[in-house]
Amino acid sequence: MPDRSPRLQGDGFVLRPWRSDDLDALLRHANDEAVSRGLRDRFPFPYTREDGEAFLGGRILAPGTLSLAIEIDGAACGSIGAQPGVAERGHTAELGYWLGQAYWGQGWMSRVVGLFAPWAMDELRLFRLQAEVLGFNEGSAKVLLGNGFQEEGTARCAVFKRGELHDLRRFARVRDRLP
Repeated sequence: MPDRSPRLQGDGFVLRPWRSDDLDALLRHANDEAVSRGLRDRFPFPYTREDGEAFLGGRILAPGTLSLAIEIDGAACGSIGAQPGVAERGHTAELGYWLGQAYWGQGWMSRVVGLFAPWAMDELRLFRLQAEVLGFNEGSAKVLLGNGFQEEGTARCAVFKRGELHDLRRFARVRDRLP
């Protein structure tokens, strides 16, 4: 059974469960059009207090999704998580993450994914951890490639978001046996 209350210590950051007292920090970083641009529509813009309360109350993500706050300088400023597959795809999970714009371009997400991905694969007993990235999001693609993910292909014109069509790139980190 996966540990749903982990605390992972990284280089200058902590990954930990979200708490109700994270609401103000969540709103400060999530209510940003640039942050929401590359994410699924369940992460809205504007990001309201009601959106934050729904997320922290467990009413947004699918049941069974592991979602951890990224804490830097003592405050939550992003999130990383894995949504496990079911039935014959139970050995696979979908990786998702975001980080407040104030922390972009400083290598934080590379270090976060570097800590989280192998831990999640072991904790959830995964053979495959995959992520999808909108075509314009070169930063996220670089994070994945730098952390042992391989690009598997592109679904052309796969996402229609904010009036524009986008390609969707798929990346995966795999292994053929469990430790």
